[in-house]
Amino acid sequence: MANSFEDVISQIKDRLDIVDVVSQYVVLKKSGANYWGICPFHNDKKPSMSVSPSRGIFKCFSCGAGGDALAFLVKIQNREYKDVIMELADKYGIELPKKYSASSETKSLKKEMIKACTKAAKFYHIQLRSADDANKAMTALRKRDVDDNIIDKFTLGWAPNKYDTLYKELKKEFKDEILEKAGLILKSNSGGYIDRFRNRIIIPIQNENGEYVAFGARAVDEGQNPKYLNSSDSLIYNKSKLLFGLNSAQDTIKAEDGVVIMEGYFDVISAQAHGVENAVASCGTALTPDHVKLLSRYTKSRRIFLSFDTDKAGVNATTKGSNVIKETLSTLGDVKQFDESHIASAVDNKYACEIRVVSPPQGKDPDEFIRSMGGEAFKEYIKNAPLLIDFLLNNILREKNSAQTPQEKAELVEKIIEILKDVNNKIIQSEYVKMVSTVLEIDEEAILKELARHERQGALIERNLNTKKVVTNSSQFEIKAQKNLLSVFLASDSSLTFNQINEMLPENIIQDETLIIVKNTIDKLACTINNVKELTKSLFTEFIEDENLTQIITDLVELSEAFNGLESDEFEATVKENIIRLKKCYQEKDAEKLRQQYKQVNDDEIEALKIQMQLRDKIKLRTGDK
Repeated sequence: MANSFEDVISQIKDRLDIVDVVSQYVVLKKSGANYWGICPFHNDKKPSMSVSPSRGIFKCFSCGAGGDALAFLVKIQNREYKDVIMELADKYGIELPKKYSASSETKSLKKEMIKACTKAAKFYHIQLRSADDANKAMTALRKRDVDDNIIDKFTLGWAPNKYDTLYKELKKEFKDEILEKAGLILKSNSGGYIDRFRNRIIIPIQNENGEYVAFGARAVDEGQNPKYLNSSDSLIYNKSKLLFGLNSAQDTIKAEDGVVIMEGYFDVISAQAHGVENAVASCGTALTPDHVKLLSRYTKSRRIFLSFDTDKAGVNATTKGSNVIKETLSTLGDVKQFDESHIASAVDNKYACEIRVVSPPQGKDPDEFIRSMGGEAFKEYIKNAPLLIDFLLNNILREKNSAQTPQEKAELVEKIIEILKDVNNKIIQSEYVKMVSTVLEIDEEAILKELARHERQGALIERNLNTKKVVTNSSQFEIKAQKNLLSVFLASDSSLTFNQINEMLPENIIQDETLIIVKNTIDKLACTINNVKELTKSLFTEFIEDENLTQIITDLVELSEAFNGLESDEFEATVKENIIRLKKCYQEKDAEKLRQQYKQVNDDEIEALKIQMQLRDKIKLRTGDK
């Protein structure tokens, strides 16, 4: 018998550990019974997100985000919860209900597309050694020192200079729709189909699992444009989320706890072929946050080496790429641009991110350098690669000879300060200032003053951005008090049954519309559930599609801690105190309504007198006067 969707969710949740899930995306540090980290859902600077293994929840005390492990995955991946559940069900081998079999069509389509790409890769691979016009491709590869071993390792191939060589081969097995969606064929002007790639060296692209999903195609003829022709995004391929070479590099990245990011396919091919097996590259696009998040799963220390071309475009790519890394990882853990020796003496004794730049000399790109000097020489450059901050500063300081006037020197200093102001360690910052002062022949004190001015401005902006309006009105208190009462149901140490708790709560004590939904759901679930753990899990499942309600349940779990460890009489007294305070709040609100009505009808003496009497009674009730 197939599982219900609720059963599937329950089984998945039983397999998800909140700490394991969150730590894939966030650097966590244990403090007491909980873990803390930088919240990935807002621009957080300090650890404001708590992860509780005992309660199975995460909670950000700054932006309010919260939920269980499944809610975290849905939010961090920015996907529909059903898609996440179906993916996890497939991962854990959990049978889905028949009504979700529609997804099997998509699954089947993906499978066929991958199969077609695999057949295409093998076909192109054979063509490289057998096609009549493949000699020029082989010649071009040999010039790059690409031998047969490399050709076979990366399944390099050749697309003959004919319109439908691949199409004729694959249409025997696959429908046109599959081949077109896989990006292997195009519709011609005549209405038929032609091969997408022709007269090009073929570089198959594999996903993390080693499945063929796309292709890069390199021109070989002079004047053939574009130089590289890449597969478009498809159901099985998203270039912003996939890194070339990761399928073969991931084990080495884990083992060495570091990754080398390069620009092009042949950079990676040369690197891996010469022993630099932790090299990857983006697929015809700039480095993206998704690329960075993907890599952070494989290197715990987030040691990232950028190895782009040494020309101006390469330097710009390094700067932009490093910004993407820092901005992305700042949501996952503190970015520290210091070497290991410095961090070893730091309080946390651990770095969260280490960005270094591998920049070979003589103006050679990584591919050229590795082919001419060898993999071991390149590894030495990796070993001695400067920190990002040193690379950036050195590039700016190279402009010193062209900066002759005070204004030009001031512009250089401005660029340098933009870098130095992000260095939190004042000793290290001071050392860099000394170096800059010496190189530029500018008074050290002047640089320090300008740096301090920028930091003050930054701090002011930060304060303004983080300033929150504090509204202390009765409605806020009402919500908090109502949540306190509902949290009693989720107090794990309580000896009271759900029915006994319900009997303690007066009718209509919960008045907020959203919290009424929560209360009604608790009542419904309590009919079949008799323990807090299952009730909590079921509440998260009930509200899985509603982020606001999920956060509310998280708040209730958090608030329930206050009731744990209390004796029965203390427990009941605390509940009663919350009820009394909430009732007084309601009475005050009602009184305020009457005051407003009185103002509106004060020209009608009789009506005003009635309201005045009601208001007097409300005040007496609130104060306890006779």
